[in-house]
Amino acid sequence: MKIVLRFLFISILTSLFIGFFIKNYQNNQVLSEKIIGSTVLFSIIFFLPIFLCHRWKDKDIKDYTLNKENYDRIKNIVEKKNKIKNKK
Repeated sequence: MKIVLRFLFISILTSLFIGFFIKNYQNNQVLSEKIIGSTVLFSIIFFLPIFLCHRWKDKDIKDYTLNKENYDRIKNIVEKKNKIKNKK
C-alpha cells in the first residue's frame, strides 16, 4: 500500500508541475487548466480516500472523538497546567 501511495503522490506532483510549466512557459491556458483541474480532482477522489484508509487502518475512532470522558480528561490537564503556571 505504501508503494501505491508513493507512486500516486509522485504522479500527482509531476502532473501539477507539468500543468504549471505549460501555463507559465507554453502559454496554453486551456490545456494547463485542464491538467491542473484533473490532477486536483484525481487527488481528491482517489488519492485522499486511499491515504485516509491506510492511515486509519488499525485505529479506534473513539480515541479521537470528543466525548464526556475525553473532555473531562483534557479539562483536568489544563487545570493542572494552570495551577503549575500560577505557582511560578
